[in-house]
Amino acid sequence: MDVKKGFVLGAGIMGAGIAQVMAQKGIEVILVDVDDSVVTRSIQNLKKGLDARVEKGKMSASEVDGILSRIKASTDIKEAANADFVIEAIVENVGVKQKIFAQLDEMTPANVVLATNTTACSISEIASATKNPSRVIGMHFFNPAVVMKLVEVMPGLATDPQIVSRVTEFVEFLGKEPVVTAKEGIAGIASRVLAALLNEAVWVLEEGIGGVADIDKALKMGANQPMGPLELIDLIGIDVHLAKTRNLYEKLGDPRYRPCYLLEKMSNAGYLGRKVKKGFYDYTQNPPVPMKLN
Repeated sequence: MDVKKGFVLGAGIMGAGIAQVMAQKGIEVILVDVDDSVVTRSIQNLKKGLDARVEKGKMSASEVDGILSRIKASTDIKEAANADFVIEAIVENVGVKQKIFAQLDEMTPANVVLATNTTACSISEIASATKNPSRVIGMHFFNPAVVMKLVEVMPGLATDPQIVSRVTEFVEFLGKEPVVTAKEGIAGIASRVLAALLNEAVWVLEEGIGGVADIDKALKMGANQPMGPLELIDLIGIDVHLAKTRNLYEKLGDPRYRPCYLLEKMSNAGYLGRKVKKGFYDYTQNPPVPMKLN
């Protein structure tokens, strides 16, 4: 599909990663967040990661310059009016997303796709805040977006099948592998299955059956997982995982998704994982060491 200018709302780890993926494919991208310092820091982090690839011989300095030149930092959501494709990657709160999508619906041309990178919020609920819910769709990248191949495409109740086809084509253009869900379901496929596994790992820790390092080692060695479940929650973000499991538990009422209080305690204490250098592990140490959590 012919996308020349993309718009990514949310300059956190996921939003910045998505912007980089698009820029690497030659697309001009506007990366927007409410705080200028957040966007600036995201661009700096992108440059640091790209420079590391240059040092390893995986990319040239001119390629890095080209990618960064195609990403424009902004704090003005109205810049969405100039985009061909919009992706939202903000906080996992359906009410906040509804307000944002109502604005995006008003300021963008009717043929522009409005995609959400939500992990567990309802696509149909988000779309209900718009006048044209047929163009709202789930487009869930996995962290880190630059590396992970999977993108789950999820239509809501009102999503136009042509939008599904356009988004699937765009995912393939970006060099990713699309999986299109047969219907809308809380957290889709991969995140829903993972949520139960990750949740159980936290309960095993809370019950004192194993320590942080042993739980991760057991899953890596015994289930051939590339990363332990607690390491993975740290990468995702304690707060993000907690929001997802809360949503699953509230919507489905299934005890498999009942979040362990330890997650809430860690989140309230600011132990959010790698992004703040402390979660289940202390990332100020090299290599990281398990945190004392009781």
